[in-house]
Amino acid sequence: MSALFSPARRRRSLRATAAALALSAALVTAGCGSSGGADDSGQDGSASASSPAGFPVTVDNCGVRTTYDKPPSRVVTIHQHPAELMLALGLKDRMVGTAFPDSAVLPELRKDYEAIPELAEREPSFEKILDTEPDLVYGGYGSAFAENEGRSRKAFADAGIDTYLNREYCGEKRVTMKDTYAEIRTVASVFGVPDRADKLIADLQSRVARASAAVKGEPEVPVFVYDSGDKSAFTAGGKGLGTDLIRLAGGKNVFGDLDEVFGDVSWEQVVERRPEVIAIYDYAGAGSVEQKKKFLLSQPALADVPAVKNKRFVVLPLTATLVGIRSAYAVGDLARGLHPESFR
Repeated sequence: MSALFSPARRRRSLRATAAALALSAALVTAGCGSSGGADDSGQDGSASASSPAGFPVTVDNCGVRTTYDKPPSRVVTIHQHPAELMLALGLKDRMVGTAFPDSAVLPELRKDYEAIPELAEREPSFEKILDTEPDLVYGGYGSAFAENEGRSRKAFADAGIDTYLNREYCGEKRVTMKDTYAEIRTVASVFGVPDRADKLIADLQSRVARASAAVKGEPEVPVFVYDSGDKSAFTAGGKGLGTDLIRLAGGKNVFGDLDEVFGDVSWEQVVERRPEVIAIYDYAGAGSVEQKKKFLLSQPALADVPAVKNKRFVVLPLTATLVGIRSAYAVGDLARGLHPESFR
């Protein structure tokens, strides 16, 4: 098996998440002197004479409490889904850099995305980020703030730069679509555009509702998520958003009992759980979709797995399975793949 199939990249993200959480537990971000008490989905009710309307806003994010006296104006996003979320909220003018694209950008956002400087194909160095003079760094995976690479949240705080980590990697609980909507509201509140969040969320909720309604009453389809791996399978566990997306689409993640966002399982376990559909996560650096299909179809041990025997695959961009605006689109794509007869 080619090294392209190694899940090492995703494991690094998860290990870095743990490091970021350990740091954040002891961290109190400078500038949190506001007397307000808003949580991470609402605004602080008190505003000083020097703050714009609706500010200050206080956010608790993965154990890091930050008060924003005004909207950030120079933002670097690390990983694609935070960038797309900001663009969908009409915040292109606040963005000074992106990094680590791993899927094709949504067509309606592509022009704006390409207009923003790309700092690196993967996570940029601490120094590269500092060169853009950001006032906020918004990370998608825990690896955005990897301590062993010099990008800890404390390092940014010491440099006077605020940080925000996608809530899926806080590691506290199982993530659902409600977390996607909460993420959008939180980011919108930080930038003082809550009305835009309302409009965006209404559109996403409508997409999900239409897909779920189309498959209502259909038998639940067992689904195995194949991210990568050859000696073992790197798959989506119950803590990540992917499990809820499958549920909303009329399916059941056969490894929903795995108490992780992502984790390794044996191929023997895959055979035992007899998935009827395999959802392949597509992203740069993990082998092409065709390579992944070829691998799955070529393994004698998997020959009697219903999904392999019937060649039932659904392909999802990895970005669409995370807390971000693409997740609502993923529900529709999954529903069509699991219950094609409901969309004829």
